[in-house]
Amino acid sequence: MQIVVSDSKTGKAYKIEGKDSEASALFIGKRIGDLVDADILGLGGYVLEIKGGSDKDGMPMRKDVAGTARKRILITAPPGYRPKEKGKRRRKSIRGNEISPEISQINVVVKEYGRKALEELFAKPAEA
Repeated sequence: MQIVVSDSKTGKAYKIEGKDSEASALFIGKRIGDLVDADILGLGGYVLEIKGGSDKDGMPMRKDVAGTARKRILITAPPGYRPKEKGKRRRKSIRGNEISPEISQINVVVKEYGRKALEELFAKPAEA
């Protein structure tokens, strides 16, 4: 599971590869809009808000679709469909708003900041 942390202060995004089962277990069962304490990800003091994500096949999650299943719904606006003309509708496959093991990417935004800056926490060690 991949977690993309967006920092609205700097406008940068950081990617965390969620190989750790504890890290992915932190998100399983949560919904879009929930707040998560990021200590287990190594971001001490940070609080993250879940904004969305996509499953293993690239289907986006939608806040207004309940559950974890993939559903075909009639939609008129993003996420999942960007109409070229106003008023156009289309039936598309969408993932529900609850995070399950089938989700491959989770998008989160920082709501409360910790002591260290994200740039310091995600800095790559200098190669010697």
